[in-house]
Amino acid sequence: MTGSRIRLTHESAEATAAGIYGIIVGAAVLVAAHADRAWRDVIAVLVTLIVYWAAERYARIVAERIHEGHRPAWHTVREQLTSGWELVTASVLPLLTLIAVRLTGSRLLTAEILSLCMSTLLLCVAGWRIGADGRLTTAERLVSTLVAGTFGAAMILLKTALH
Repeated sequence: MTGSRIRLTHESAEATAAGIYGIIVGAAVLVAAHADRAWRDVIAVLVTLIVYWAAERYARIVAERIHEGHRPAWHTVREQLTSGWELVTASVLPLLTLIAVRLTGSRLLTAEILSLCMSTLLLCVAGWRIGADGRLTTAERLVSTLVAGTFGAAMILLKTALH
């Protein structure tokens, strides 16, 4: 987030992809969680996303070692450890939705479903943003939005089916 504006696109394609992936993984954790408290859902999502982030960063460092045939330079390690955080931060708004809805006194399942709806909305907006600057036609942008939203809709359906 910059100021009060939520960022769905970032400095690079990789960062934007990490954000989209983070939303999907965060939603999947929320679907699979059987928490009895909202804070446990939040912890499960954040810890899972941090583990995914760390595993991805580690894999990149190891892959460089394998393919380059030498230890990565410190600046490479530092770059890996300071990038890719969009995977974690992209789930802030869905998690805030979960907390806010729960604080209103709604049932936990209701808060989880509304959090998944926020994830779906973010995915739809990201799908629409793919065609920004005229790269896609309106019809192509609509298809992109529907495809992105389908990931979220699948999570909502799965959550309702499991509970």
